[in-house]
This record gives sequence, structure tokens and C-alpha cells, in this order.
Amino acid sequence: MSRENGVIIAGAAETNQVGKLPGYSTLQLHVEAAVNAVADAGLRMRDIDGVATVNAPGPVQVAHELGITPRYLDGTGVGGTSFLLHVRHAAAAIRAGYASTVLITHGESGRSRVGATPFPRGASSIPGQFEAPYGTAGPTSSFTIPVLRYMKEYGLTHEQLAYVAVAQRKWAARNPRAMFRDPITVDDVLASRLVAWPFHLLECCLVTDGGGALVVTSADRAADFAKPAVHILGTGESMDAPMISQMADFTESKAFRLAGQAAFAEAGITTADVNHLMIYDAFAHVPIYGLEALGFTAKGEAGAFIADGNTEPGGVLPLNTNGGGLSYTHTGMYGMFAIQEGVRQVRAEAAAQVPGVDISVVVGNGGMFATSGVLVLGRQPG
Repeated sequence: MSRENGVIIAGAAETNQVGKLPGYSTLQLHVEAAVNAVADAGLRMRDIDGVATVNAPGPVQVAHELGITPRYLDGTGVGGTSFLLHVRHAAAAIRAGYASTVLITHGESGRSRVGATPFPRGASSIPGQFEAPYGTAGPTSSFTIPVLRYMKEYGLTHEQLAYVAVAQRKWAARNPRAMFRDPITVDDVLASRLVAWPFHLLECCLVTDGGGALVVTSADRAADFAKPAVHILGTGESMDAPMISQMADFTESKAFRLAGQAAFAEAGITTADVNHLMIYDAFAHVPIYGLEALGFTAKGEAGAFIADGNTEPGGVLPLNTNGGGLSYTHTGMYGMFAIQEGVRQVRAEAAAQVPGVDISVVVGNGGMFATSGVLVLGRQPG
């Protein structure tokens, strides 16, 4: 991708706080994140001509609240990876001339539930008819299905699964904004309350409030901004199945694999070029599936790869360096926060900065392995 048709992230910011924010509505979280991101880019709201977000309040209400009348709107909603797709779609819209500067926002009162929408899993829904009668009730129990099959077929141990949380807590300890920062051991994880076999409490994501926003524009404007441009080198999106029981293969994520292949091909990179990685971690096994789907390890080897210290501080492949959804924050749709950390690492302004990051890969998950978006972010244009 040349500089002439390249696209960059020029602004990126989160809400002033993440965690427990009962004084904020969902819309307020969107607005605060948007104001912060536009300021981070050194722009004003009148410079924005595209708006993207997901679920209620939606792009129309967010744009209206910010005083924007955009010529490009995107309300794509495919779960927690939606924001990665918004970046991909914004890049395409900018190249097509549909917009020049797109604001992507996220705000979610996941913990306090102020203005939050209910999870659609009633008796008349497809999952309500064909999964709930067998005892699954939302992500915690649904996500057990693939990991139990994976553990049986590939020998992933409970200790290796627990170490995913241990490794990410080591990163969170370096991040003042992380909700959980105290060091933990494998024994601590396995001694925490059992939630749904085989997940213990510390192997499940946080439930928090917060938001984030991005400003996406053309690369030929890179010199106009005070902060380093983060180039969007490659993008991909894909899906597997709408219900976890219908996955093509319980031991892998087809959506991760296909979206990753598309993003890597567009960027013209291989795994050897990647020096920072963010993989959506709603539960401890999701990074394992991501590492294997993108080819960083062979099938069945990612659990041992993490347990050997390769993804923690000082490891060869820094992974989820903000602490991830397991220790930093997880509002329900975590993808925005994964992108934010990828941007911070490429800009060299992260709390737990990895030296010399020039390519960061961000992997998003939507639903229970239903969808995925993958972004390749770089310090230099492709």
C-alpha cells in the first residue's frame, strides 16, 4: 500500500477513567472518548465527516450529540470486534472519497449498566431455542465448549491455561490504569472461584465501564499531526458461525485464521515481522486460539508457548501489554481497547512500552468465536 492511498490513525484516546463509573451513561462514555480522541489528533469536531459505532446509542445519536452531520455512517455490529471492522470500513471509505476523517467511538457501561442494552438471548432467539435448553447461559458457559474439546485433543493443561492470566497480570502490573495489578501465580488462579468448568474467576474477563475512540484519515495528512501517525497496513474480517455449537472446528477459530490471512497478505508481512500483538482475551483460552490461527505457533503448542514466558515482559512476543481483558479492562466489547494499546505501542507512549515496536497486530473476537477482525498497524507506510 503506497503513501498516496494509505490511511492512518491520527487520534486515539480512552475515557478519562475505566473501571467502575456509575456516574456515566453509555452515551457520556462515547462523548468523553470522542472528545479526547479528536483532541489527541489536534482537530475539532467540525473536521469530522464520518462517524462509526455499534449498538445503542448508535452512530446517529453519537453524531448528533457531538454536533456532527457526517456524510459517512457505519453502525456495523458484530460483537466486540466491531471496532476493528469499523477501522477497515473507514479506510475503504476514505480511499473511495466517501469521507476524509472518520471518528470511531465506543462507550459501554458494562459494569454499572447505565443506559446499557440487554443481551438478546430470549426464548425466541436461535441460541435460546437450540443452546440454552442444554444449559449454556451466555459467554461464560458457552465458551467452555471449545476449550474443553481443545484440552482433550491437544493436552492443554489447567496450569497452562491458568498461566495466560499470570502472564497478562505481569503486564498489568506496569499499567497504572489497570483494574487488577497485584501479581498472581498459577496456584492463585486455580484457587480462585470456579465459574464454569474449566474456567476459574481469574481466567474470565473483567466487567467494567469505559470507552475509547479513534480518528482515521488519509496518510497524506500525516505531517499535519503532532503525534506519530499509525499506518493501517492491512485489515481483514471474517466469521465462523452464529452459535458456538455450530463452529466448524471447536479446536480452532476459522474467523481468526481467515481474517488474519487477509490482513497479513494486504500488509505483505509474516509472523516474523510482528513485534507486538494484541489478542482479544474474553477468557484465557482466546489468546491461545489467536496465536495458533495466525501461525505464531503450531496447532496445540500455544499454551506451552505462553507458559514458557514468551509473551510476558522480556519474552520474544509481547502479548496484551495493557493487561488485556483479564486484568486491564473489559466493558463487554473489548476490541476498542486492544486497538488503543496497539496504537500506543507503535507511537512509543504505552505504560508498559515494548522497545522498538514498528508493527503491531490486533486480533478481535466477536460473540463466541462468531466473528473476527484483524488489523496490522505500523510506524511506517507499507
